[in-house]
Amino acid sequence: MGLLVNIDNGGTLTDICAFDGERTVHAKTLTTPHDLTECLMAGLETLGESLGWEGDLVQLVAAIDHLRYSTTQGTNAIAQRKGPRLGLLVANEAQAVAIREAAPELFAGLIDTRWAAIDGVSTLESVQAVRALIADGASRLVICLDGDRATDAEADLRRALYAAFPRHLLGAVPLLFSTDLAPGADAVRRAWSGLINAFLHPSMEQFLHHAEDKLRRHRIRNPLLVFRNDGGSTRVSRTIALHTYSSGPRGGAVGAAVLARHYGFERFVSIDIGGTTTDLAIFEKGEVAEHRFGDVDGAPIAFPVADVRSVAVGGGSVLSVAEGEIRVGPESMGALPGPACFGRGGTAATMTDVMLLAGILDPDSYFGGKLALDRERAEKAVRAHIADPLGIDLDQAIAAATQAYEGKIADAIGDLAGGGAIDAMIAFGGAGPMSACGIAEKADIGRVVVPRFAAVFSAFGIGFSPVRHDHAEPVSAFAPEPVERARAALEQRAARAMESEGFALDECELRWSGLVGSGDEAQSVPLDQAPTDAAGLVTLEVVRAIPATALGPASQSTENEAASAEQRVAMGGMPLYRLEALSPADGASGPCLVEEQFFTAWIRPGWRFAITGNHDLLVEREGA
Repeated sequence: MGLLVNIDNGGTLTDICAFDGERTVHAKTLTTPHDLTECLMAGLETLGESLGWEGDLVQLVAAIDHLRYSTTQGTNAIAQRKGPRLGLLVANEAQAVAIREAAPELFAGLIDTRWAAIDGVSTLESVQAVRALIADGASRLVICLDGDRATDAEADLRRALYAAFPRHLLGAVPLLFSTDLAPGADAVRRAWSGLINAFLHPSMEQFLHHAEDKLRRHRIRNPLLVFRNDGGSTRVSRTIALHTYSSGPRGGAVGAAVLARHYGFERFVSIDIGGTTTDLAIFEKGEVAEHRFGDVDGAPIAFPVADVRSVAVGGGSVLSVAEGEIRVGPESMGALPGPACFGRGGTAATMTDVMLLAGILDPDSYFGGKLALDRERAEKAVRAHIADPLGIDLDQAIAAATQAYEGKIADAIGDLAGGGAIDAMIAFGGAGPMSACGIAEKADIGRVVVPRFAAVFSAFGIGFSPVRHDHAEPVSAFAPEPVERARAALEQRAARAMESEGFALDECELRWSGLVGSGDEAQSVPLDQAPTDAAGLVTLEVVRAIPATALGPASQSTENEAASAEQRVAMGGMPLYRLEALSPADGASGPCLVEEQFFTAWIRPGWRFAITGNHDLLVEREGA
């Protein structure tokens, strides 16, 4: 087999994880926001160095069987309101009010006054309404009509608008019809799905097609696959922009579910701690909870989204004192200027500064030795913003900040879990392993898994996604004749879609269901159990599995006392173990540190780690 490459493009760093059939390697590179294709290709060059193919990028790309890619560009675009000026055409003013009230702040940022209602007006007046929206600055229009005839009404309006604004002319304005994008959903969810998709589409289209073109010129074998926020992957031309929103956290959730099944966990929590936020997810029976209808920045959409919640606390969160207590975030120093210890102009105290002063982070080996940390700047920041305001010494400030930071994340876990025992915690992200034991203690969790690829875990998780398409066809009743017509139409559509991915339909798994009713009240049932007198949608999910990273054994029958590489002057001195030098079944009791190129795991007193057959850290509270 050829290379399987997975890339997770974050706001600060781009993570790469690849499997060549025998070994899994990982790498990181700085994200280049001005041109994401630059960090994509730089990431592949870094991967080539790890694989020993340095300098021959064409050879490396030509050896890739499948490249799965996730990006935060859509998430960042929504947060920063960077995108085209949208216009909205609705049936009536009441519908526009309902759409605006669902997410008023986002409506103001994306639409503002660029909307019009066409209830009861002629075709000519509808065309004039569109011209007025364009004159008001709208460069893309979303059409969302309401009522039982919404699909037919949008189809009629489509013909009129394309006659007035032919698509082959430069003056044509892109139109998106909500019933095309989200059939069966209520008008508010259809509208917001269309608006967010239209807002994200131009930048995502430009970047992803540019990236695919660059990969083709380097002779990639198969089309670039985009990892989606529903856990599947599709080629660029088969992906809607909305499915790229928040896809990175879903990659971490997919990876956590894979490891949970591997280790036999039923109910567990995952924590992904980055520089600005911590993403949390609770898993029941090894699967992450999923909302059938999700939301984007508060706006309701018509597509499912995993229940991955973000807390504004991370390694770069600003630490301050208010009313005699340490406050953690929500402000973050980000990558620039970053924590004080980065030496890039930041002066606020952050958890990264605290961990450096505690000796948990090594100033010389941080980020693989590519970013030296300045202890003097860190100490100045922690004294000024924590120790002096509280009237305590530096060691007390370090301990107090650690307690506040871990406590905030543990409280969020408690809120998410809602009571009941938790089997384990899976901790990843660049800042996850160093705080995992402390957070677990406060959340009353006695077992922690720190994945071998914790620092690139979302990229690791992307590697388990199949190629997946979803199709739907409306039926007036789930009677045999209309269902069979719908099935035939969907199979034809699915065959064309999978052929474009390079697969025959008979190579895929077909999952049929019926969506009975419409809107939020609709129920998904097995197709053969749908009431024959009810209307709804026949839905088809088509799944084609592709090779994934291999996993090693879950556990070993024996355990060896690990030999530490050195002592680090931290918290009175602790043994330091290098993950790459440890073998399956090696273990040791805390306090100690286990360091990998891009993360440091802090094993607390009363905890013991063991290396599993998959080379992950299984950390358990002694006596638990």
